[in-house]
Amino acid sequence: MAAAPWCRGPITDLSVLDCSCDLVETLLMAVFPPASFDTDISGAVAPFQRLSFYHTPKFAEILLNGNKTIKQPLNFDTRTMDIYMARMVYQLILDKVYGVYLPLQGTIIFTVPDYNIGSYRHYGVGYHSSFVNVRVVGEKPDLTPEQIEHLSHNLHRADLWHELLPPERFELEGFNILHLVDVTEQEILSELKYDLLERDVLQASDRLEQIQEKLRVLFGRPFLQLGIAAYDEKKQAFVDFGRKINHSFLTKQLNNQDAGSGFRRIYNQLLQDRQPLVLQNVEQADIPEDLREQILGIGIKSTILALLPYGDDTVGLLELGSPNVGDLDEFCIEQVAHFVPLFAVAVKRNSEEIQTRVQAIIKEKFTAIHPTMEWRFTDAALNLLNKIEEGNKGAEMEDIIFHEVYPLHGASDIRGSSTARNEAIQGDLIEHLTLANKVLKKASDFQQLPILDELKFYVNKNLRRLRQGILTGDEVSIFESLKTEVEPLFEYLGNNTPELRAVIAHYWSNIDPELGILYKRRKDFEQSVTLLNDTVSDYLDEEEAKAQQMFPHYFQRFKTDGVEHNIYVGASLVENKPFDLVFLKNLRLWQLLVTVEITRRTAALRPKLAVPLETTQLILIHGQPLSIRFRQDERQFDVDGAYNIRYEIIKKRVDKATVLGTGERLTQPGKIALVYAQLREAAEYMEYIDYLQDRGMLEDEVEELELEELQGVKGLLALRVTVKL
Repeated sequence: MAAAPWCRGPITDLSVLDCSCDLVETLLMAVFPPASFDTDISGAVAPFQRLSFYHTPKFAEILLNGNKTIKQPLNFDTRTMDIYMARMVYQLILDKVYGVYLPLQGTIIFTVPDYNIGSYRHYGVGYHSSFVNVRVVGEKPDLTPEQIEHLSHNLHRADLWHELLPPERFELEGFNILHLVDVTEQEILSELKYDLLERDVLQASDRLEQIQEKLRVLFGRPFLQLGIAAYDEKKQAFVDFGRKINHSFLTKQLNNQDAGSGFRRIYNQLLQDRQPLVLQNVEQADIPEDLREQILGIGIKSTILALLPYGDDTVGLLELGSPNVGDLDEFCIEQVAHFVPLFAVAVKRNSEEIQTRVQAIIKEKFTAIHPTMEWRFTDAALNLLNKIEEGNKGAEMEDIIFHEVYPLHGASDIRGSSTARNEAIQGDLIEHLTLANKVLKKASDFQQLPILDELKFYVNKNLRRLRQGILTGDEVSIFESLKTEVEPLFEYLGNNTPELRAVIAHYWSNIDPELGILYKRRKDFEQSVTLLNDTVSDYLDEEEAKAQQMFPHYFQRFKTDGVEHNIYVGASLVENKPFDLVFLKNLRLWQLLVTVEITRRTAALRPKLAVPLETTQLILIHGQPLSIRFRQDERQFDVDGAYNIRYEIIKKRVDKATVLGTGERLTQPGKIALVYAQLREAAEYMEYIDYLQDRGMLEDEVEELELEELQGVKGLLALRVTVKL
């Protein structure tokens, strides 16, 4: 030291430390023990400098650039690093100048690229400032206990620290020791835990790629492949995840998973042993030959297969594979054991979420409980569970009845749909028989077979009868005769008489390949009906969703040759929400507005329909509240009580109603018929009609009509208005 004057006093020029002498090493021997010099990751850095003037070889390999400056960690930008360093220095000032120790908040982790494996590693960083002195420049800034308390609760307020402890009033002398510890395994496992607990993580291929990348870091294998196969115990088969994503690199390659396949035998072995299977070298492993070929065929030469256990069940299979022999061996099993439970939970949760979605679809499409009244079913189910838990094993579900609800009924019917359907069937059958007759006539010119005469007689007899009209059963009987008697003969004639092949080919070209019948007019009719029904249903559903926002109510919709809907609204249907008759009036006006728009939309569709069908609109007005009961045997709601049954009878028969004295059908295209029984009900709707006339939606004329007596129902009246199309 006597011979090296630079080492006495402050060193401002760090280049003097590059003296290639052993003095620096000797002085720092107490800080960098020789026994662990080759294994420790440590370096000495001057305060606020990025240059390390002394360090272990591993520190240089991991954290230093070629000029001995510290690399920028992947998870920190320069500004964030400066903020952290400034906070650390201020806490050092508080400690050494003011005697107030504030522990650093949290652990700092550096994520550093590892070029040896083409990936990255995580390191926990310890800053040791034992060899840093703080010197006050000028007068020491005064800090009251209150100010110190304020600073301790505002560590992130850099402006506050700068104000109370001006940086120019302090100098730092000495050096920090940076000590790094590899925490890659802990960090990766922690990240995997959070990743695999997220929703839908196994249903997005990009998320699985991120998890695969983390496992590559954990194992230090840049070409590692991750595969996950979900197993359905009920189906005894591997299944895809939702959205048809199968992340398994192994099972998706195996088309043969029967009981005798190599994969199935290995899987059964895994189930029996309950231990991961390690194939360090697939080419030499003791496995069935077909499985070896499958694995090598996808470029995997080293693999680990591990069951994913969840309780007593097995929910899937975890696959790790590498294209290099020996990349995966017995020493990897301990690491695999750390994250297998995480993947098992993720697969189980994914399976449950898919099941929940399936149940939601079943509930929506097949056995729906309307959201408005779901609370009542929930209460009933809880009551039943309580009874069972109290020991009443024979307890039954209580009756679910909603009293004092007001009904609204509307129907959009397709006028003359039965006639149009019969005409379409009749036309198709006539053309079908005519085509068959042409083949039979031409066949008679080349073949003298008695059966041809008999079939021609049958075809002509049915043609004559069909031209007079179609009878119930004609469609089925004629189709059966053509399929079993006529068309098999065509196959024989086509094979043995070349001259008939053209006319037979013409016959088949007119036959629908899926249905096996001539399906032209019926197709046009059904497409027209479907388009009308879909137009009405879609619009009704769209508006109904808005109506639910006005006040929750029970809504039903049925499709036949037309669309019917039922609405029930009342206080008993909803939970903790007051009901007022103004909501009923609002729904009635809404229903009338929707019916006007349906009339307009279906009329506008008519020119686009293959069969120009028309719709009629009807609204049934019922002013008295009634009760509805859930019929458990039919899984649907129905009116309850003898008096209320009359409403259901009217609803089923009113669409056939005729005007008294004229015999004219009440419902007419382009018009809305409103059926009622009491004059006060008509008065309310006259106000709505007057309003819609003022808006230019209805014509000025309002017909007030009496209806012919229906079966079991008499005394009905009606209003009929014309929609401005």
